[in-house]
Amino acid sequence: MAPDRLGIVTHSRISKRISAIAESATLKVDAKAKALQSEGKPVISYAAGEPDFPTPAHIVEAAVLAARDPKNHRYTPAVGLPELREAIVQKTKADSGTEISASQVVVTNGGKQAVYQAFAVLLDPGDEVILPSPYWTTYPEAIALAGGKAVEVFAGSDQGYIVTVEQLEAAKTDKTKALLFCSPSNPTGAVYSKEQVKAIGEWALKNDVWIVTDEIYQNLVYDGRKAYSITEVVPEMLDRTIMVNGVAKSYAMTGWRLGWMAGPLDAMKAAANLQSHLSSNVNNIAQRAALAALTGPQDEVKAMLAAFDRRRHLAVSELGKISNWLAPMPEGAFYVYSDVTGLLGKQWGGTTINTSLELCDYILDAAEVALVPGEAFGPSGYVRMSYALGDDQISEGIHRLQQLFN
Repeated sequence: MAPDRLGIVTHSRISKRISAIAESATLKVDAKAKALQSEGKPVISYAAGEPDFPTPAHIVEAAVLAARDPKNHRYTPAVGLPELREAIVQKTKADSGTEISASQVVVTNGGKQAVYQAFAVLLDPGDEVILPSPYWTTYPEAIALAGGKAVEVFAGSDQGYIVTVEQLEAAKTDKTKALLFCSPSNPTGAVYSKEQVKAIGEWALKNDVWIVTDEIYQNLVYDGRKAYSITEVVPEMLDRTIMVNGVAKSYAMTGWRLGWMAGPLDAMKAAANLQSHLSSNVNNIAQRAALAALTGPQDEVKAMLAAFDRRRHLAVSELGKISNWLAPMPEGAFYVYSDVTGLLGKQWGGTTINTSLELCDYILDAAEVALVPGEAFGPSGYVRMSYALGDDQISEGIHRLQQLFN
């Protein structure tokens, strides 16, 4: 706000807080790929973290029936349908090894709203959140919107994308309020071991640090692995942990926008108050569908997991045939996070390419393959590929990369 040449005070059209938000890089790349596809270009996009499977039929049928029931045409509790919150209690006990009550659950419009509300509830201006990197692109923006500061702690491919307690301790200051924890990880697919989770939980407990733990991929793990929850291995952290989850990834329900948050009663009451003004209740039809997902047969979920398992082996095997392209085997989620530093600083297409952002632009132009650059998730030098799409597309896209770089 400043006076113009006539002495009239003018205001910025858009608030500085909102103007500072970066566009979602994953959605931006996916939108560009879809625009090219609509022009008839044979673009293969690995950008969006979205299963290519349809939502299981029994879930869709539950939604159809719900839409016909007038009781679902009205407002319901802002925190979620009682029966869905109870189903989330049971899932949390079964999959997160943690006993909570329905009063500790708030149903949200997807996991993103839960992440946003978690930081809005916890942070005051200037509070710091330790953010392991590579990270999901929305985390730093949600932290900033709440007035907080993200303190990035990077773990590269040489660490298996797993941060250590020593790194967390080095990043901690007297302003540290919370730690963001995500296992299995988006974008890397890394899964922390029970011992690693325990060490991090005990560190947070000792230092009076909150943990916001994103468990949206907890059911997408391979080779007999288990995604351990902080509150399962360090129960004392239950009073300082907010768990974020949802049905989007495991049940191929990304478009249904149904997530939730669970945590201590005071934090959930604050989140409920915020949501009552922000959005009120989540769409009732989506809530009924989520209830069917959590309480119904899980056969199709297991079939999808088996397909993802097959596809991750296919992707890593084929990427391994590209010179200077390092693709570690992910243990969870449905992403391969490749180290492409070996391709940088070299001439490609007549131009020296120095960053993974430049590399992804070159790949899209030269091979019509869409990848998300590491700059979206932290430092340059990496690219994320989602293998939540058909086997033929995975093979064809990587074959184009092989031809481009070999």
